[in-house]
Amino acid sequence: MAKYAAAIDQGTTSTRFMIFDHAGKVVGLDQKEHEQIFPKPGWVEHDPMEIWAATQSVISGALARTGVDPKDIAAVGVTNQRETTVVWEKATGKPVYNAIVWQDTRTDTICNQLAKDGGQDRFRARVGLPLATYFSGPKIKWILDNVPGVRAKAEAGEALFGNIDTWVIWNLTGGPNGGVHVTDVSNASRTMLMNLETLDWDPEILKIMGVPRAMLPAVRPSSEVYGKAIGALAGIPVAGDLGDQQAALFGQTCFSAGEAKNTYGTGCFMLLNTGTKPVQSKNGLLTTLGYKIGDQPAVYCLEGSIAITGALVQWLRDNLNLIQKSSDVEALAATVEDNGGIYFVPAFSGLFAPYWKNDARGVIVGMTRYVNKGHIARAALEATAFQTREVLDAMNADSGVNLTALKVDGGMVYNEMLMQFQADVLGVPVIRPTVAETTSLGAAYAAGLAVGFWSQVEDLRANWGKDKEWRPKMDAAHREKIYKGWKKAVTRTFDWVE
Repeated sequence: MAKYAAAIDQGTTSTRFMIFDHAGKVVGLDQKEHEQIFPKPGWVEHDPMEIWAATQSVISGALARTGVDPKDIAAVGVTNQRETTVVWEKATGKPVYNAIVWQDTRTDTICNQLAKDGGQDRFRARVGLPLATYFSGPKIKWILDNVPGVRAKAEAGEALFGNIDTWVIWNLTGGPNGGVHVTDVSNASRTMLMNLETLDWDPEILKIMGVPRAMLPAVRPSSEVYGKAIGALAGIPVAGDLGDQQAALFGQTCFSAGEAKNTYGTGCFMLLNTGTKPVQSKNGLLTTLGYKIGDQPAVYCLEGSIAITGALVQWLRDNLNLIQKSSDVEALAATVEDNGGIYFVPAFSGLFAPYWKNDARGVIVGMTRYVNKGHIARAALEATAFQTREVLDAMNADSGVNLTALKVDGGMVYNEMLMQFQADVLGVPVIRPTVAETTSLGAAYAAGLAVGFWSQVEDLRANWGKDKEWRPKMDAAHREKIYKGWKKAVTRTFDWVE
């Protein structure tokens, strides 16, 4: 009888492998960072071969550390940074170009050209997304247009596309020797190529974008057996696939319409379960797939995506050397009483929800000689909370339901100052679960459900436990005053790129 379910969590800055027991508790993990490649301003790339090597390394590492026998693992799920685009040769498994990361803005010209006919919302009714550099479709087009010889290979089915989930699953199930070329509905819904109603590639949009169907993976449910692993996990069913934010929603057991979570990672992503019908946003949110379990109806979400949150702390660390390690930001921010009158709007990759402005760039406003590095650290943390408030306001407006509490997860939820400020700015309690690594947990859940390790979704609710809750302490007048200042600061980022 299997004792565990496992997950590969391939994120923007690192890859981890996690093993969970039946109660959803962490048995062990291993994690490895990979290089962030910035060839030009606004360009962000990863080396897919480095990511696959890191994936193999963390699988072996976690098994060695825990002493878990792979035979005791019921199934493995995959969760991933979404929209990051890989095109590779089917015969060799070699990428034709580096992975173009979701934060990358090089496709702004492509998006602007596509928007000339029908505007930024040209495809929104069908795919739930605005035309933006964030999504995979324009990135595929860029590779096909700019890497010699790839388009002919793609049309012949000799070059394959995948978001990172597809790349990992293909390699994990054999690569050039019979690797399975699949994605799930949650990842497919981030390409701008999948129709929300049919849950399959939209032929008309493929034609307009110039993306050959032959290069695209099969769109499958998020929980089903896709194939068997090779290597260190040889013979184990690969049975779950969810984009990282959908996996976190699943791991937070937000299975009912109206339940929401916010993940604080490189960016910040708030998802609200809207049930089995897609809800079109009027307030700058994305309509996206939450998950699909086997042959059950698909579940949809509204999502507010914020490009830069944890990445801003990394920027303070790596580019300015203000701190030695990311966790030092809290102590530095605590050296001051408040933000000293400054706001830091980190529109490094343009602005995502609810603005969708590719031409915005980051600003620090309100600078005086009084301001010191403590204020900058504090303003960087506050930026995360303010951006989350903007998304929550949009969600309340779209759904007609006022959120009463926010479930949170991800790396930044151990920052006490940020979590308290988040509760203050939202005016609702913020709740952290006992297992904050809900992304990996969600992928393990999806895989375990597919093989009967867990029998039904409702069984998973019993595993969820509250670790800590922050209640708002700020008075409403002060809350609205500082939020008004933030909204003013955001307008200063607009139209920067000519």
